[in-house]
Amino acid sequence: MLEIAAQDRLELLYVLAVTTGMRRGELLALHWADVDLAGGYVVVRYTLQHLKNGAYTFGPPKTERSRRKVSLTDLALVALERRRRRQEEERSLARPTWQDEDLVFTSAIGEPLRANHILQHQFTPLLKKAGLPLIRFHDLRHTAATLLLRQGIHPKIVAEMLGHSTVSMTLDIYSHVIPDMQKGATIALDQLLGAAASDADVPQAMSPTVAHATRRNRKTRADTSPSRKEQTSTP
Repeated sequence: MLEIAAQDRLELLYVLAVTTGMRRGELLALHWADVDLAGGYVVVRYTLQHLKNGAYTFGPPKTERSRRKVSLTDLALVALERRRRRQEEERSLARPTWQDEDLVFTSAIGEPLRANHILQHQFTPLLKKAGLPLIRFHDLRHTAATLLLRQGIHPKIVAEMLGHSTVSMTLDIYSHVIPDMQKGATIALDQLLGAAASDADVPQAMSPTVAHATRRNRKTRADTSPSRKEQTSTP
């Protein structure tokens, strides 16, 4: 999806959603004053709330823990730089009607973006173009959390990035990822302790059930080893 979004005006919105797990309202309320490109992070201070008759306000994030500093990937930093340059061009074209509120994500004249408009006119068409199933924008936040946990990032760090009030909330929501993490932990212990049996040892030393399990573990280790990944990624 991110490859398809590379030329999209809202590329940065999708990149930040997938790489930081920020909520939609937090993204739409992001100010340039909250962005530190040199430091490589953003600070979440507000969430955008739309009221009746087209009015809007910048309220506090969902919880106290939602006020947070979130580190940025290189992908996000590059997209932020592109967004800033593009916004300067839009500002020049829109003068003197530009509505300057220091927002990162704006309309063509500087107004805050409306969440429903993004879903209907931007996000859904992007998913169709990428050949992906129709999902909620909030599912990008779940994608970020799942990717982080499956990479072995400590749940406490993931909870901090997402702005969850407790680590247990993160573990409860993403309990489906835990079995994969446990399998990764057992493989790591085998590699660390050198406990994995060789193929020659399996028939003599183990029952058929255990032999099958150890062979499966060795196959998983081989499939996830750095050398294997390099081979599979080579054209």
